[in-house]
Amino acid sequence: MPYSLVSAATLGFDLVRLPAGRTVADVLLTALTAGPAELTALAGGARSHGADREQRSVLAVRARRAREMAAAVPQLRSVGQGTADGAGVDRTAVLVAQLEQGTIGTASSLERLLREDVLGPEHPALPRLADDTREQAADVLADAAVGAWAAGVLPPLVRRELHQPFAGVIPDAATRGADADLGPATPELRTVLAVVAALDARGRDRWRAAVDEGRAEQRPWAAAMHEASWAAHVSGRTRTLATAQLLAVRAFADAGFTASDGAAGSWNALAGVVQAMTMGDLLDGSALGVLRAPWTRLTAPR
Repeated sequence: MPYSLVSAATLGFDLVRLPAGRTVADVLLTALTAGPAELTALAGGARSHGADREQRSVLAVRARRAREMAAAVPQLRSVGQGTADGAGVDRTAVLVAQLEQGTIGTASSLERLLREDVLGPEHPALPRLADDTREQAADVLADAAVGAWAAGVLPPLVRRELHQPFAGVIPDAATRGADADLGPATPELRTVLAVVAALDARGRDRWRAAVDEGRAEQRPWAAAMHEASWAAHVSGRTRTLATAQLLAVRAFADAGFTASDGAAGSWNALAGVVQAMTMGDLLDGSALGVLRAPWTRLTAPR
């Protein structure tokens, strides 16, 4: 399944279950918010910058091999495959493990998202850059994103090679996007993300309980998420919503939630809250109530 900015919550679902998903979010946030000077600096850090034809050929082969290795990240579509009936395998356990570890998207769909959407025509800095500068900056960002996305299967040396050009130029990637404009509800949304990021063990238990309390309600969460995504699309705020969701990935990781939490609904609940707050001025009360419900339960007086 291809990733897209308009469905950034789905990308987030994968990132919160990957070992280095937070780093992927940091790279994407850097790409979303980088100005001409930063993109030019990234281009200057490209391994191909100043390389001759033979060197560029070698680098291209190594990049292709790294992406071939990245394809080994488990996919959700393979759930249950290879599990023979009657083989003494707990099929439920296998399915749960696949849900925790398997991704919806792929390394190639992530790279396509970065190159075509994040660094697409709507990026405000790109028109001011030369074509070769844009391409080399995209190469550095794509290498870093793919290296982090596939951190669980890539050899350490390959990961470092993919990530180092980016890290050498952007040493503070872990905080990029923190001051981004998130729309009319920016102050409230920043508060929510800060509270989530600071959750301790007791706070995480309270969030899980707030999520569990809403499971029996069977409200149309997916429909409300779609409504908010559509509102972002038609209002031209797709990049804003994607930024908010990537910041939520960062907060989810900083809070200490696990891949199991991500698979069990804790991420979807947070993504819904973020979706509601970012696009709340364009949603009806019903959708807002559905998406904000976990936060409402978490913060209700006890």
